[in-house]
Amino acid sequence: MIRKAAFADRARITEVRNAVRENRLEPANAAAVADTADWIYDNGAFWVWEEEGCVQGFAVADIRDGTIFGLFVHPDFEGRGIARALLPLACEDLREAGHREARLTTGAGTRAERFYRRDGWIEVGRRGDGEIVFEKAL
Repeated sequence: MIRKAAFADRARITEVRNAVRENRLEPANAAAVADTADWIYDNGAFWVWEEEGCVQGFAVADIRDGTIFGLFVHPDFEGRGIARALLPLACEDLREAGHREARLTTGAGTRAERFYRRDGWIEVGRRGDGEIVFEKAL
């Protein structure tokens, strides 16, 4: 079941985020990520996939700057189309907020990179740390 995230989902969302095999969160970035996540929770651009009684995946958009802030699926639930179902909802939140394109970053050489390329995202650059910057028209 897909639904908007609720405050009660925070602990499980953190578990899912920390369980991923790629694009792991660096401890140095954890505080900034937590601050942004708090803002996003309060502003409703957060979708979750619930199965077996708890969150197994989530997509989150930051409507302030038009970015997909996160798209993660618990490793035990990968390959089921969860990310493909959640991502359009986050993109729609951005479109409704007035953005004409969405942006995101991901690690080079990852399954996420392949996923986004297959989904029509266009590489528009690289950050200093090698992360790929993608855009997609909304």
